[in-house]
Amino acid sequence: MKMLQNKKLCVCEIRAVLGLANSTVSQHLSILKDSGLILDEKDGKWVNYMINKNNTDKDVKNAILYIFLGLEEDETTRKDKIMIEKANRITICCK
Repeated sequence: MKMLQNKKLCVCEIRAVLGLANSTVSQHLSILKDSGLILDEKDGKWVNYMINKNNTDKDVKNAILYIFLGLEEDETTRKDKIMIEKANRITICCK
C-alpha cells in the first residue's frame, strides 16, 4: 500500500522490491482490491495498481489514512520507496 502511495505500479515492480513471487504479490493485490483499498487498470500489457482515492466508504478511507500515517517513519517503508523510485518497469518486467 505504501509503495502505491506515490505512483501506479505493476505486479513485477512490486515483486522486485518485496522479493516475493508474482503469484504471492498478485494474491495480496487481489485481497486489497476486493477490500476496496486499491484499484487496477489495464495499460497495454501491464495491469497498474493504485490507491482507491475515490472510495466513499468511511472505513476504507480511514484504513488508507492509517496505513499512510502509521508507516511514515518505518525504515523498511523508506527503503522500499527508494527502490521503487529507481525501478525501471521495462527492465524488471521484460526479463
